[in-house]
Amino acid sequence: MPVTGQVTIRPAVLTDLPAIVHLLADDPLGATRERDVDPLPEAYRIAFAAIDADPMNELVVACAADGAVVGTLQLTITASLSRLGTTRATIEGVRVAAAARSLGLGQRLVEWAIDRARARGCGVIQLTTDRTRVDAHRFYERLGFVASHVGMKRMIDPA
Repeated sequence: MPVTGQVTIRPAVLTDLPAIVHLLADDPLGATRERDVDPLPEAYRIAFAAIDADPMNELVVACAADGAVVGTLQLTITASLSRLGTTRATIEGVRVAAAARSLGLGQRLVEWAIDRARARGCGVIQLTTDRTRVDAHRFYERLGFVASHVGMKRMIDPA
């Protein structure tokens, strides 16, 4: 998958789902938590449908000139009472194909998200990244993000 020429960022469609899951699974952490198999588990299609139906969520892909999906991210807009009711945006699931890394595509995706959040009236844009992703920390800091909080999570069984 050579990545040359123009890259287009566009809304993801259902036929992009296998490529998105492949990107999510294509690193040491993702390989332990994603199921990049054919056919994909139904849970991915259910999640895609929910994201696609929610106007506060945008799932996008970056496509090479030949149409191949080479990057993805999800942007979620959240109304908030804190900070005087500031609307915030959360960037999630940023991934770039191995063959397209170090070409500026990750920066283009994040800058797209920042511009989109601004256009949607957000005053804060935030993200989390796994503490083991040291290169990602440097990348986000270079783009102006500050490690200002400690993120926590807890896995729970769905009802």
